[in-house]
Amino acid sequence: MGIDRGQNNMNATGDLEGGRGKRTRRFVRLLVCLILGPAAGSVAGATEGVVLLHGLCRTTKSMEKMEAALSATGFVVENIGYDSRHHSIAALSEQVMSDVASRARLRECSKIHFVTHSLGGLLVRNYLKRHDFERLGRVVMLAPPNQGSEVVDKIGSWYLFRKINGPAGSELGTADESTPNQLGPVGFECGVIAGDRSINWINSLMIAGKDDGKVSIERTKVEGMKDHRVLHVSHPFIMEDHEAIQTTIRFLRHGNFREMGEDLRRFHSLGASGKPVWNHDT
Repeated sequence: MGIDRGQNNMNATGDLEGGRGKRTRRFVRLLVCLILGPAAGSVAGATEGVVLLHGLCRTTKSMEKMEAALSATGFVVENIGYDSRHHSIAALSEQVMSDVASRARLRECSKIHFVTHSLGGLLVRNYLKRHDFERLGRVVMLAPPNQGSEVVDKIGSWYLFRKINGPAGSELGTADESTPNQLGPVGFECGVIAGDRSINWINSLMIAGKDDGKVSIERTKVEGMKDHRVLHVSHPFIMEDHEAIQTTIRFLRHGNFREMGEDLRRFHSLGASGKPVWNHDT
């Protein structure tokens, strides 16, 4: 009988500890999900698509690093190319969205996000100003000339500029009647990442305020955007920057650019009951 009572006590203790252990493990899993978001292969990640749009005079190759990172995270990614040098912004936006609609892998996605570089962001804005887009998710714009660029004001009329950059490039001035400034506020979840490092000092002489060599930080902003972040990176390489990529993933998951763990800044400790204790002083 003594042995039976001892075994019962041990079983009771084990059950108690097992219950606490389960609560702790559940809380840890919740903590990881809050910090990292959905893991690759999860329902949320695997059923959401991302369309990548490169910038002016660039190709899909410039977005390959971003493509690899998003794919590894669990998104269905389509890196779409377009002839940026020979058509207007409106014409390009129609071409790109027609291509998006034709991508079979995106048809089963519950949401379709966009990650754009430079001109690519204006193609999304231009299209969404004129059309609805079902299953639209979030949009991250990298170094977008949302209010145009003074560089185009200064040299946009030059023959060489027009030859290289085409009709779309000539639309990117800062005048009120320029295409970027006629598009109005965004009506979707939009995060903008700007750069403050220039490797083109000649262009930077034409730009007021801090810039990335093509666009000022201030002119990347657009009315209605949900978040804005500045990174120490230049315009041509922002889409390949590790921090820019991680910041992009955070916005696609959470709708903001807060650093990992900031959502849990007020977390203090795990109490004896297995429930979290919060620090209300932060």
